[in-house]
Amino acid sequence: MKKQFMLAGVAVALGFASFAAQSAEVTLKAVSAFAKDSFFDRTFEAFVKKVNAEGKGVLQINLLGGPETMPPFEIGNAVRSGVVDLASTTGVFHANLVPEALALSFTSVPMAELRKNGGYELMDKIHREKANMVWLGRETEGLKYHIYTNKKPVDDSFSGMKLRSVPVYRGFFQSLGALPLQVPPGEVYTALERGVVDGYGWPSVGIFDLGWQEKTKYRIDPGFYNVEVSLFMNQDKWKKLDDQQRAFLQKQVAEVEANFAHDQELAAEEKKKLIAAGIQIIDLPPEQAKAFEAKADASAWKVIDQTSPKYAAQLRKLFGGEGK
Repeated sequence: MKKQFMLAGVAVALGFASFAAQSAEVTLKAVSAFAKDSFFDRTFEAFVKKVNAEGKGVLQINLLGGPETMPPFEIGNAVRSGVVDLASTTGVFHANLVPEALALSFTSVPMAELRKNGGYELMDKIHREKANMVWLGRETEGLKYHIYTNKKPVDDSFSGMKLRSVPVYRGFFQSLGALPLQVPPGEVYTALERGVVDGYGWPSVGIFDLGWQEKTKYRIDPGFYNVEVSLFMNQDKWKKLDDQQRAFLQKQVAEVEANFAHDQELAAEEKKKLIAAGIQIIDLPPEQAKAFEAKADASAWKVIDQTSPKYAAQLRKLFGGEGK
C-alpha cells in the first residue's frame, strides 16, 4: 500500500511538472524590417509592448532591433532557419523564397475576407511548405504605393527614369519604361542626393520618418497595389508553442487587424503634410490614370503566373487577380 501511495505521488508530481513545462512562459526573438521610429516600426513596437504587457507568464517578445540588426532582405532566411522566431516584415523582402508572397501586395481583397474565403490558409500553407514560415497575419491594409520623384516626368512619362524598386513593383516600373534599381531603404536618401536614382516607390506614409521629403519634389497619383506588412514566424518555433500560447498570439494579431481604418486616416494626413512641405501631387488625367492602374495590375499577376504555375490559378481566384 505504501508503495502504491509513493507511486501515485510520483505520478502526480510528474503530472504537475509536465503541466508546468507546457505552460512555462516562452520568449520569442524578433526583428523588424523597418527603421526605428518609422511608421511601420512604430506599429510593431506597439504590438510588442501590448503582447509583453498582457502575456506575462504566457508569451513575451524580445525585439532585437531593425535593419541595423539584420538587413531586410536577409530576414526571410533568418526566420526560415530559426535564427529569429518572429519578424515584422513584408513578403516583398522574401519573394526569393516565396514568390507567391507578392500576391499579398497585389490583392485588394480585405484580410477579413481572405480569412473566410481560404486565401489566408493557402498563403500560410505555401509559406510553411517553401520557407518553414507561418503567416500570422497582416499589420497594414488599405495603404497604397506611390511613385515619388525629384524630377517631373516629361509628358507624364517615366521612360528612362531611374526608380528605386523592390520585387513587388519591378515589373510595373519596367512596363512604364523606367529603370528599376534595388536600393535598401537606408541608402535611398544618399542615392537621391547623388543622382543614383531619380525617384522611388514607397507607401503613402513614412517618407518623413526617413527624411526623404528633403530630396522629393513630386508624388504621382493614383497609388497602386496594397502595401503589405505582416507578421511571419518560424514554423518549428510555432509548433513548440502550446495551445494557450498560440491562441494568445492569434488573439493579439486579430486585434491589430481590427484597427486597419487607422492606417487610412494617417495616409490622408500624410498627403496634407506632403503638400505643406512643398511636394507637388501630380494627378494623372483620368484616361492615363486608368491605363496606369491597368499596367500595374497586368504586371503584377503576370509575375505570379510566371513564378508560381502551381498556385497561380488559386491565387488569382482567392486574392482577386482573375481576369487581370
